[in-house]
Amino acid sequence: MADGQTVNGLGTSRLGSAERETALKRMGTEEFDVVVVGGGVVGAGVALDAATRGLSVALIEARDFASGTSSRSSKLIHGGLRYLEQRDFELVREALTERGLLLSRIAPHLVHPVPFLFPMTHRVWERGYIGAGVALYDGLSLSMGTARGVPHHRHLTRTKALQVAPSLKRDSFVGAIQYWDAQVDDARYVTMLLRTAAEYGAQIASRTQAVGFLREGERVTGVRIRDLESETETDVRAKQVVNATGVWTDDIQELVGGRGQIHVRASKGVHLVVPKDRIHSASGIILRTEKSVLFVIPWGRHWIIGTTDTPWDLDKVHPAASKADIDYVLEHVNAVLNVPLTHDDVEGVYAGLRPLLSGESDETSKLSREHVVAHPVPGLVVVAGGKYTTYRVMAKDAVDAVAHGLDGKVPGSCTDQVALVGGDGFQALWNARHRLSESSGLHVARIEHLLHRYGTLTEDLLTLIRERPDLGRPIEGADDYLRAEIVYAATHEGARHVNDVLSRRTRISIETWDRGVRAAREVAELLAPELGWSNEQTEREISYYEKRVEAERISQEQEGDLEADATRRGVPDIVPTMTPNGLSAPPLPGEPRPANMPQDG
Repeated sequence: MADGQTVNGLGTSRLGSAERETALKRMGTEEFDVVVVGGGVVGAGVALDAATRGLSVALIEARDFASGTSSRSSKLIHGGLRYLEQRDFELVREALTERGLLLSRIAPHLVHPVPFLFPMTHRVWERGYIGAGVALYDGLSLSMGTARGVPHHRHLTRTKALQVAPSLKRDSFVGAIQYWDAQVDDARYVTMLLRTAAEYGAQIASRTQAVGFLREGERVTGVRIRDLESETETDVRAKQVVNATGVWTDDIQELVGGRGQIHVRASKGVHLVVPKDRIHSASGIILRTEKSVLFVIPWGRHWIIGTTDTPWDLDKVHPAASKADIDYVLEHVNAVLNVPLTHDDVEGVYAGLRPLLSGESDETSKLSREHVVAHPVPGLVVVAGGKYTTYRVMAKDAVDAVAHGLDGKVPGSCTDQVALVGGDGFQALWNARHRLSESSGLHVARIEHLLHRYGTLTEDLLTLIRERPDLGRPIEGADDYLRAEIVYAATHEGARHVNDVLSRRTRISIETWDRGVRAAREVAELLAPELGWSNEQTEREISYYEKRVEAERISQEQEGDLEADATRRGVPDIVPTMTPNGLSAPPLPGEPRPANMPQDG
């Protein structure tokens, strides 16, 4: 939909400063059918599912949207080929059905097919074994009647596989199977989910923390929230509250007075980003490891390589990658590459935490990826576990549980029929990309970049560039992105800080050798007038980002988790911003913390 257009007058897809202020005011004066705690993919999915059923919805997120697990995944939309080996056919079928919906109907502008080679090391039995599994994988993707959306798998000889991936060691495998899955920019997808929820009337605010629950006897009747930018607290009344906080599920449960029925453990996954020219291949690669699998994933002008799978019980806000993590990934990928990668080849590193439902196993790689929905106390629904690909099913199940707690009949979920903003009409606009290139003066490659990030909302960006031609220039030091995208991140996508833009609205922080340091000043100066920053705040944003990158680099030189975690904790989150009531911005390391300043949240 065009900028500012509403659905039946319910809302707007903008998530700018004015919309945040309006949302917070409404949260303080209205009673909502449902309040969602958590702005990752599951929370965003719950907000959209509830809003499209006609329910009034508010969503809060303590940090930036998708700042946790939902921006640090492998960026794959997949069925989980390895789960077939565990005979978890229903989980795979469910995920493949969702993959088909995302590719064909819900988000064709954001989710795209991606090929993978599966190198084999045994000549006879493995080809039959893996081949049968991949054939079942393809078959399950059609079993629910949705379009598969990707090509069928194919068997390759070693010679043919080397033509596809010349970087593979010839003696490391005997043949291969190529199959297709899909990929997505995970943080961008969450942004589009939230903007779609806003179109249907959801009130959404980041940097807003749940600090307690409202109670009437045993029943939860709302949430007490703290606006981390104004340091004010508000009671938000709700008929039902949904805890969709991933690895923070247990922490939120404690606010109600106990752990509840669900226990979540965190597993750390580390990914490396290397330039495309370091691995010569026209396909992604999937490798078996002793614990799980390792992906080599095409990512624009880069490869994403990961992941690890290790228990994590340290800082959940900023999980740190250690030298041991990086060594592990390099060792396993180098086992099949004819030109080994070194630490010097690594452009970016990111670490995320998977929320795994705790079971009898002591190994996180064996804990359940299936999700659970529970009603621990009246008025409160908890949803946890699962995987990115099946977020919509998790959201549906959570809102079904909400519906049980509401008076009157609530319609069933319809999100399998709802395209995200930018999705309707995408194919037609994609077909017209050369015309858009001619009319805008931008190279067709730039238009394709915008279409794959914004879909039909690309028209918003082109309008902005027509009004301000300087915004049509690329960012210095990160020339994959245009200056208009930075401004748009603040005015439409809820970005509040330089780090929000460099780490999530774009991926400059992992796609450039300096991890975005060179671009930070230009980005800050573009954001400043949109977010009302003073010169002091602008300089603090730049300084904070530089110190954050420095701390991450040093943490990645530490041998183990404890040392890496201690180093990364040295830089606090930069919330709140400078505010009209005179509240100071947070101190950087070495500066005293004012008495009215909350701890990092």
